[in-house]
Order: sequence, then C-alpha cells, then structure tokens
Amino acid sequence: MTVVNQILSRLDNINKPQHKFLQVLFATMLSVHSHINFLSLGRHSALSERTFRRQFRGDFDFPAFNRETIAQANCPPLLAFAQDASFIPKSGKHTFGLDKFWNGSHSRVEKGLELSLIAVLDSRAAAAFALSAAQTPPHLARKKGESGKTRIDFYLEHLRQTAATLPKAVKYGIFDGFYAKQKFVQGVCQLGFHLICRLRVDAHLKYLYRGEQKPRGARRKYDGKVQLSDLSRFEAVPTPERELALFTQILWSVALKRRVRVVVIKAKKRTVSLFSTDLELAATEILRLYRSRFWIEFLFRDAKQSAGLSDCQARDKKALEFHWNASFACVNLARVVALPEKMSNHPAVFSMKSLKQRFFNERLLQMFISKLGLEQTTIKYQEHYENLRNYAVIST
Repeated sequence: MTVVNQILSRLDNINKPQHKFLQVLFATMLSVHSHINFLSLGRHSALSERTFRRQFRGDFDFPAFNRETIAQANCPPLLAFAQDASFIPKSGKHTFGLDKFWNGSHSRVEKGLELSLIAVLDSRAAAAFALSAAQTPPHLARKKGESGKTRIDFYLEHLRQTAATLPKAVKYGIFDGFYAKQKFVQGVCQLGFHLICRLRVDAHLKYLYRGEQKPRGARRKYDGKVQLSDLSRFEAVPTPERELALFTQILWSVALKRRVRVVVIKAKKRTVSLFSTDLELAATEILRLYRSRFWIEFLFRDAKQSAGLSDCQARDKKALEFHWNASFACVNLARVVALPEKMSNHPAVFSMKSLKQRFFNERLLQMFISKLGLEQTTIKYQEHYENLRNYAVIST
C-alpha cells in the first residue's frame, strides 16, 4: 500500500524486515473478510502464521505511526482528544489481564479483557483517529479504601505516556462521567490540558460568593449548595436548537476541589450536566466538544466489526496490545484512503465495510492478472475494470 509505505518512510528505527511485514499486515487486514487472527492472516498472505506470531511480540511505536497517519490526512488544527475504555471478550484461563470488567453492550460486569484508547477528534470529518491503545491490568483496587493502584491510576498513566504524541494544537480532553474524579482531573490539568466531562448525578456543587465581604473575620467563599432542579441563579445561553435549553454558571466542585464551569442541558425528556476546567470556554462550545466524544465509539465499532479487534489469538500482553493497536491503525488508514474520495466541503461519509470490499476486489483482480499472465496495463484501462473493483460496494 502506497499510504503505508509513505508513513513508514517517515519513521525512525524501522528495519527492512519490519517495514515489509507491516506493509503486508495492513494490506491483508484491509482485504480479509473472515476473522483477523494469526491463522487467517497466514492463509491470506505470503507470510506464515508463525511469522505473524513472532512479529506481534516485537516492538513498534504505534503512537508515532498513528501521529503520522493523522498528518497524512491533512486534518485541520485538532483541538481535542478523547479517552475511553472498551471490553474485549476472551475465553480461557491463561490470557494475561483476564478479570471482571464492565461490558457496556450487555450493561453488566463480565469476565474478559479491557483496553484503554486515546483518540484525536477531527471536526472536519466528524471522526476520531486512534493514537494509542493499552491493556488495563487485572486485579486493580475497585473500592474506596482498598490499597494499591486503581484503574483511574492506570488511565492517567496511559495518558501521561501518550501526551507527548498528541498534536500540539490539542487543548481539551473529553471524557465520560466515570473519569470525573479529583485525582484524574488534577492529573489531566497538570499535563497542560483542560478537561470537559459529564457531571455525576449526585455532584456536590456550591455557588461562589460574589457579595461584599465583612471587614473582619475570614472571607466568605461560598453562597449555598446548588440544586440543579432550580436554575434561577444560572445564566441562560441562547442556542439555535429549539429542543434544548442551555444554562451555565461557574461553581465550586466539592469532590474535585476546584472551580469549574458547569453547563446544564435541558431537553424534553432528560437533563444532562457537563463541566469544564476552562472557565472562559463558552457553554455552546463545551456542548459541541462533548458531543464529539461519541466519535470514539465509532472507532470501537469499526475496529471490532471490520478490523479484528476481538479476534486476537495471543495470550501475552505484548502481542495483545500489538494486535489491538494494529486494528485501530487499520481503521485510521482506511479513513485516510477514503478522505480524498469525498468532497472537501462536506463531511466524509465513511464505510469500513465498503472500503474493505473494494480492497478485496482489487486484491482478487490482481491475483487473476498475475496467475493468468495477463497484461496489467491493458486490463486496468478497460471500462469494466472499475465496475469489478467496486463490485458489492455500498454506494454512499
């Protein structure tokens, strides 16, 4: 693949065997319709299953590769990143990292694996580009008072390790309500980012006192507890969306131990509260940025359905993380390939399944041309070649 070759040529510390292997790996992953595991990769490429098993235990800087992939996409200045975790089903007893994790698709805790993903959000394409995936260690402290490292500690450490790879223009981190904890918020701010997150339903908030202070005694800081059912002391913000009512105020968060800008979104059937550590950020911008967090869910969907995220046959941590990062990198590459085919002034309509079908058709046609000894140039310039290349592709 030309795109893969261009990206790899800009990276350091890649030898020729690894360069060749990665080209074969991504080309095969983008054209295989079956499960993407060692056995399937060996069947659909010139490399053996043993080669894939060995290479998956090697070292490769996926964050740097993904950063160059994002640069290849010519994205506008990227202002935000998102971080979220996803459950990976895994049977057996000897796989590293097996533990009980929350499975959002089943709304319950199940035995399996979990990965943490950091992705950059592209507002032009209304999409997320994966940057780094890491496996959540097992047997971390779950309850308050338990000694040892917690999952919040791991998620924060993953962000610290990846922060240097984020584009320089990135200022905001977008997270769901699970991450609204004082340790995590403080850690994100120490890394130089502002945080936008959903508030807990039982969040303890206080109004800041803005009146005249008494001449003697301690200065008064707070002016009562906030009841989100009463928004009379909040500022109403006009919004073009008629079904939404927006209210905002700078408040003190008792749990986070800091001032935050709170945005309350009232719809017909529900009310949602967000907060940002950037006190100057407009309420409408907080809402827009938080909505973009959902794009990371499409990354999980495409990687699981079309890039074999849940198909790894390995049991050790290194090979598992290599497989997961390769799956997300495959989705990134597919988006880069698809972007030029769309009009620049419209959001790209992306179908991972259609793109894989086109790659499969091209690979099959190339095999026919090679095995039958046909003239490649003559075949590719025939009018029906493009029809065969797009056979079974969903038109968008």
